[in-house]
Amino acid sequence: MDVERLNIYKRLRDFKVPSTVLDNIFSEENDIKILENAFSALVQDGFKEDDAAKEISKMIFKELDLSEDDYSDDEK
Repeated sequence: MDVERLNIYKRLRDFKVPSTVLDNIFSEENDIKILENAFSALVQDGFKEDDAAKEISKMIFKELDLSEDDYSDDEK
């Protein structure tokens, strides 16, 4: 895993995206490319990296119909 991907992974974990979800995304090259492009686009639009990760985490939870409240920091 390259440094950029590891950075995105860690930032999304900071916003409680379950590791199983991220592992699934990161196991598919097409999915990780989409994630990288979205993250880069938000940063280029002026978002800080943490803010970009927060927005993407919201999208992941919404897309999977999950609640962030269902995941505690204990999963880290």
